[in-house]
Parts: sequence; C-alpha cells; structure tokens
Amino acid sequence: MNTRCAAVLCALIALGVAVVPGPAMSHHGWSEYAQDRVMKVSGEIIESSYEHPHGSLRVRIDGKVWTAVLAPPGRMENRGLTREMIRPGAVVGLEAYPHRRQADEMRVERITAAGKTIELR
Repeated sequence: MNTRCAAVLCALIALGVAVVPGPAMSHHGWSEYAQDRVMKVSGEIIESSYEHPHGSLRVRIDGKVWTAVLAPPGRMENRGLTREMIRPGAVVGLEAYPHRRQADEMRVERITAAGKTIELR
C-alpha cells in the first residue's frame, strides 16, 4: 500500500470513529422504561422532533411537561404517523411506559393523533 492510500484509509477510519459515537451515545436502551406501568394520557404538543435515532415530543399533560420518546422516523412514516400530525399545538393521546429514573420521560407504545391510533413498536 502506498503512502497516499494509507493516508486516505487513515482519514476514513478517523472520520468513521468521529461520526459513529454521536448517535450511538444519544440512544438509550428500552430496559430503562417500566414496562409494567402503562400510562394512558393525553396532552398538547409543545415541541416535536422527527429526527434519528427516534422522534420525540414535549407534551404538556396535566400541567407537567413530559418528554415522549417515539419510534424512528421511517417506522412512524411507514405506519402512518406523519410529521404534520405531531406539530406543536396538536393534542395527542399516548399509551406509554415511564422512565425508571427520569420522572418526566416516557417511551410511547401507541399514539393517537389526528383521530388515528398508530402502533409505534
């Protein structure tokens, strides 16, 4: 292998190492959510994200603001949950599991938006 090829290979490896940890570190395991405690709530969306590794909402429920972790954007789109259905100001119903240690976070199993119930898992 010549010097130029080795330099290009090293640069590609360094780029891969620099890019991969970001999404991997921001993603968390589902075991952090109490699957024995299903919450059925509804509220108004304050903020929404339709981004990888998974979408999320900030929802006002009974005066408290929750972070609701959704599915990846591709899955949401394939199952009929569009970006427009979860815009700020929309009211949604959520069936979710609360986080074991973060009192204001939940993982959403089903969402009802724009009159349609969508299975996210």
